[in-house]
Amino acid sequence: MNVKAYLEITMTINESNRPAAAKVYTDYRKPFLDTIEGALTKDLLIRDEDVQVLHGFDSVEHAKAYLESDLFKNDVFTGLKPLWSAAPDVKIYTVA
Repeated sequence: MNVKAYLEITMTINESNRPAAAKVYTDYRKPFLDTIEGALTKDLLIRDEDVQVLHGFDSVEHAKAYLESDLFKNDVFTGLKPLWSAAPDVKIYTVA
């Protein structure tokens, strides 16, 4: 199945907290891909100024639904929130 939508979450995370953020990514990547409806890909992108997690979905609806899922709200969000230096920027894109 092809990626039809991306959920991009951009986070400002101090360098000292990045290993902990990478652990959250690693811990929940497989459960995300195995249990979230429409999930196709998940990649961690690191720059000097921020960290992004790029999620690929089969539809915009599934990307939006993930943000309301127990996995996101109770596990991923809870694990990452103490590591943020600022509120994350969340965007959903449609693949043209």
